[in-house]
Amino acid sequence: MNPTKTAHWQQSALVKTTIGAMMISFSAVWVRLAQVAPTVSAFYRVGFGAVFLLIILVVRRQPLWQGRSVLGLSLIAALFFALDLYAWHRCIGYVGPGLATILGNFEVFLVPVIGLLLYKERLSLRFVLSVPLAVIGLCMIVGVRWDQLSPDYRIGIGWGLATAVFYTGFLVSLRRLQARPSPPSAVLSLMFVSTFSAIYLATDIVGNGESFAIPTIQSGLALVALGFFSQTAGWLLITHSLPRIPAAIAGLLLLLQPSLAFVWDVLFFGRETSSIAWAGVVLAIGAIYLGATGKEASS
Repeated sequence: MNPTKTAHWQQSALVKTTIGAMMISFSAVWVRLAQVAPTVSAFYRVGFGAVFLLIILVVRRQPLWQGRSVLGLSLIAALFFALDLYAWHRCIGYVGPGLATILGNFEVFLVPVIGLLLYKERLSLRFVLSVPLAVIGLCMIVGVRWDQLSPDYRIGIGWGLATAVFYTGFLVSLRRLQARPSPPSAVLSLMFVSTFSAIYLATDIVGNGESFAIPTIQSGLALVALGFFSQTAGWLLITHSLPRIPAAIAGLLLLLQPSLAFVWDVLFFGRETSSIAWAGVVLAIGAIYLGATGKEASS
């Protein structure tokens, strides 16, 4: 292959991954601006996302039916993703967009453990060291004394850690789906997951007697932005670009999501953060990078 063309593709992939990570970093901002119930904002995120993805599939004239096994795995992945959004959107309300996003990214410490248990994948020394660093960073952000935190803040941290657990289940399920001999395209997989997640979340909304109403124009615009940038454009840019760039660089670029999310929380919502907490943010994000890149190549 022409080296010049390869370098151009890699540079293009770097730009697209960066833009995708920046788009997704605004997810929690859109949720806060939407000012609707957590499950409702999660529903519109995947609902609008499913519509945008379906339009792409129709324009491409790509068949939607991929067999029963794809349907079954998509239903499982969508359930985990719906639970992930259910927990994360609640976490945002308790601890703010920045910390909620960092907690959600703790899935990088759980996925390799699942890989060890299910696929006998080895854990590297970098990964083992990253776990206590992440815990120390989290303690520096929220405070060492758990009993001194407000009940709501503790609940928010619990929802954030639950987000990481459910997101791990989603990634493992999606991996099984993509490991098939003839896996569905990234667009089709994401459309299936978005559609079924919307159905799960809608069932919960109806069961709890909540309203689907969008109260203001600001809410509507924020929800559309959440569905388009966070659920569709951002993920498609990243999915199509990651295979073309080195894993270490990809991991570093993806850290823009939790890093910028914390910055947006400070800039837009006036989050008060001490110097110790900022050091904790740097330590936690650094640990996330070690955890994400400290895996065996087979992962």
